Amino acid sequence: MDAFYASVEQRDFPELKGKPVVVGSSEARGVVSAASYEARKYGIRSAMPGLKAKSLCPHAIFVNPRMNAYREVSRQIHEIFSDYTDLIEPLSYDEAFLDVTINKKNIALAMHIAAEIKQRIKTELDLTASAGVSYNKFLAKLASDYRKPDGLCIIHPDAVDKFLLDLPIETFWGVGKVTAEKMKKLGITNGFELRSKDIHFLSHHFGKQGLLYYQFSRGIDHRQVENTYIRKSVGCENTFEEDLYSISEMKEELNILLPDLMKRIERNNFKSKTLTLKVKYKDFSIKSKSKTVNRVLDEATDILELAFELLDEIIIVEKGVRLLGLSLSLPYRKSEPECQLLLPFPDFDF
Repeated sequence: MDAFYASVEQRDFPELKGKPVVVGSSEARGVVSAASYEARKYGIRSAMPGLKAKSLCPHAIFVNPRMNAYREVSRQIHEIFSDYTDLIEPLSYDEAFLDVTINKKNIALAMHIAAEIKQRIKTELDLTASAGVSYNKFLAKLASDYRKPDGLCIIHPDAVDKFLLDLPIETFWGVGKVTAEKMKKLGITNGFELRSKDIHFLSHHFGKQGLLYYQFSRGIDHRQVENTYIRKSVGCENTFEEDLYSISEMKEELNILLPDLMKRIERNNFKSKTLTLKVKYKDFSIKSKSKTVNRVLDEATDILELAFELLDEIIIVEKGVRLLGLSLSLPYRKSEPECQLLLPFPDFDF
């Protein structure tokens, strides 16, 4: 979907259409959850401090998130998806992978399915969506982002090199801001330069992710669309009204977070041996550290002790802490199956 939360607000409140809408708060500790395309023209992006967004666009209209409304629209969108296939893998409320190799309407070309879904979302929900079509998840994701808003992009197998080699490295799915900066320092600024690095180089500098970057630069992605949702993490976090400057205060806040985390673990029957501590400082920089132990983390005292250990290892007290978060990740799950060709193609369309 295109600027999902903001687009729902503009649809439900017509007086907001065509205006720079920011879902979130402009208060001192507020954060942007979403921004309309009119607001993005001013440089406003999600996860940006609300005060910064306000300074970039003083006339921006800030609205509080309505998560129940977004969830309901998400349900309606997925109902449309399910008219075409049951192989649907949600990424978020507004994004999903669909495998339409075999589809319920026996439509021959995936591009026609994508176009029809886009039209139905526009007609039935009065919202715009962008779609990407290709033979694996990595390429389909890149294609879906390529012509936003209201775009439809197809990456034919014969067009993979043309598409990837000139692509800026920061637009590769799976390459975040920090990784992009690291790559640029290593002389990797686009897909061509990434592909020029062998697997040993990439593994040395990026660990296990190095193999993924090696494959992505060649248009390879061995993951199937999984219609059985597997929760990959369980966590919670808290932003404080005032920044914390002492270890004792931080440990007390972790103690306060713990009951919420334990409820989520129990509710989701989540089993993991890996705990991650997230710290956001006053300057909005983020630091996280994970540790994997040889036992399932299902006891509150065990988790808290490990959280304190991680805090002592990474905290920079003088920077001031505005947020702390705890999460468990890397659940037990079966190994991923081999991939298959997901989508039929028309003639070259890129």
